[in-house]
Amino acid sequence: MEALRTENTLLRLTDIRKSYKKSGGDEHLVLDGVNLAIAEGEILALLGRSGSGKSTLLRIISGLTQQAAGEVLYCGKPVNGPVEGMAMVFQTFALFPWLTVLENVELGLEARRVPQEERRRRALAAIDLIGLDGFESAYPKELSGGMRQRVGFARALVVEPTLLLMDEAFSALDVLTAETLRTDLIELWLERRIPTRGILLVSHNIEEAVLLADRIVILGSNPGRVIAEMTVPLPQPRDREASAFRQIVDEVYALMTRRPRGVKVEAVPLSHRLPDAHVNRLAGLLEALAAEPYNGKADLPELAYQMGFSVDQLFPLLEALDILAFAHIEGGDAELTASGKSYVDADILRRKEIFAGHLIRHVSLAAHIRKVLDERPGNRAREDRFLRELEDFFSEDEAERVLQVAIEWGRYAELFAYEEGAGVLSLENPVGFTKEEEKAGN
Repeated sequence: MEALRTENTLLRLTDIRKSYKKSGGDEHLVLDGVNLAIAEGEILALLGRSGSGKSTLLRIISGLTQQAAGEVLYCGKPVNGPVEGMAMVFQTFALFPWLTVLENVELGLEARRVPQEERRRRALAAIDLIGLDGFESAYPKELSGGMRQRVGFARALVVEPTLLLMDEAFSALDVLTAETLRTDLIELWLERRIPTRGILLVSHNIEEAVLLADRIVILGSNPGRVIAEMTVPLPQPRDREASAFRQIVDEVYALMTRRPRGVKVEAVPLSHRLPDAHVNRLAGLLEALAAEPYNGKADLPELAYQMGFSVDQLFPLLEALDILAFAHIEGGDAELTASGKSYVDADILRRKEIFAGHLIRHVSLAAHIRKVLDERPGNRAREDRFLRELEDFFSEDEAERVLQVAIEWGRYAELFAYEEGAGVLSLENPVGFTKEEEKAGN
């Protein structure tokens, strides 16, 4: 397996495990059994949905966070804290606003006690290399987002890293600026104008990963672990419109939306993390799938491109449609079910009825909330009562997020009401929900 190679290996991760303590003393497992390696001369892209632990893994690699178990070796030596030879480019630029471009770039060298004259020379060379010559005395507030990120790259490259780590480095930029920076980076890499011998790119952009990487590793979620790995055998520079490029993009989409092995359960259990998917966005996606040019079935890369969605925007919606049985996601395609088509064709009131039926049948948490409310004499319950149950499976923050998703879906379906200020769920507004209505929604 490629991840276990030993020759010319810059970085090796073996059985990495990371968890966080919850308030009750239990552990919330973020990463479990992650094995990964980066060879000299390789660009590796790490893909995964939100919650897969990508950024946590990057912090472990960089020595900013300690793993609970497992080993990180950089050039054959254990990583137990920040080490020389690695540099990070962050998503949020992370520049000091009171320092000039030159001063920001010099910071890393200053921390390493590089003499002032050499520090100045290397910083100016890095600024020139990254295309910011002439802006040495400018402050971050005077720069565009793309120029600020170039400062971030210069600050990382000035320390002459052997391994360059990039945490969603292009995601905060507009499309054109991000494309320009990607092109500049790959040119510097191919022309060997930077001393870097390996790049680890964490991204949520599938096309970006296929465009830049020699190899792609995909992390699953809850907890994060490697679920797939593939080589990108395309020469650089790469053509996005080439059929071979599009085929690899399709393959990655299929891998990232592939269901875990085993039979799909009829209803997701309380322990399932409900995706962040607002009802109005779900309705909009259903309508888009039903309309031209898709007519009920869409290729996911094409759908993402046409609707301007990133992975972190599209995948939660797709997962929600799949959970609710409004669409079937497989092989990199999304196809409406008969119920999905019925929902699109229905009026507002009928849509609520259909949604309610599917919510009760397919989401155990929503059904559980409704059952508790039905059985209580006053048909009321505090949200804390359900949060305590969810905290058996999730961290406090995640339990609250999952409950809020269920509440939004349940309120739309008129299964129950919610008093936000008091944190109380009730049946004061919704009408009774009968078995006949549940069957009508299927």
